[in-house]
Amino acid sequence: MSVQENSSNNFNWLYYALGLFFGVLTGAIITQNYIFALLGGVLGLLSAGLFLNAIVKGRKY
Repeated sequence: MSVQENSSNNFNWLYYALGLFFGVLTGAIITQNYIFALLGGVLGLLSAGLFLNAIVKGRKY
């Protein structure tokens, strides 16, 4: 049997959006360069994915 997630309680997109936003913001503030701001966004998305798959995955609500 597989457990189905309720789509109204699925907030995974929020972690990715926050990771992207704050990664771009951090890259832009620290380096003041658009290239590194994009790199910061990619690193923010990777951090959000790691957080979701390693820490939040086993959590029971």
